[in-house]
Amino acid sequence: MFYLTPTMSARRALSLFDPFAELDRFERSFFGRQAPTFKTDIIDKGESYLIEAELPGYSREDISAEIKDGYLTLKAEKKVSEEDDSKGYIRRERSYGSFERRFDLSGIDEDGITAEYKDGVLSINLPKEKVVVPEGKKVEIK
Repeated sequence: MFYLTPTMSARRALSLFDPFAELDRFERSFFGRQAPTFKTDIIDKGESYLIEAELPGYSREDISAEIKDGYLTLKAEKKVSEEDDSKGYIRRERSYGSFERRFDLSGIDEDGITAEYKDGVLSINLPKEKVVVPEGKKVEIK
């Protein structure tokens, strides 16, 4: 008796292959799980970029932003207090520790950077550098 086995064309088999998913699986198996960090979105607003970083549960004092050597470094640190240790936890899933992200500031006016922290979201406005186009000049022909 014939067995029913699904078949597929070579074109369909290739369309199911996702090289990025394969690379991601390889990286996870080789390097292990990535260190936890906070999620960020970067939005192009025309005259500036807007970075929005999710930092729920952090206070303003737990967050720092530093510009050095052409990079913006965002750090968030949450410490476990002795009071927390005495509460008798059975399970703790909230993250404690230090998290850090770095962003390249090429093409950014570093003096105009502003930041605001509201409702667990850190918003950083990064104004683009003004591109100065030199005026043309006329060369006198003798």
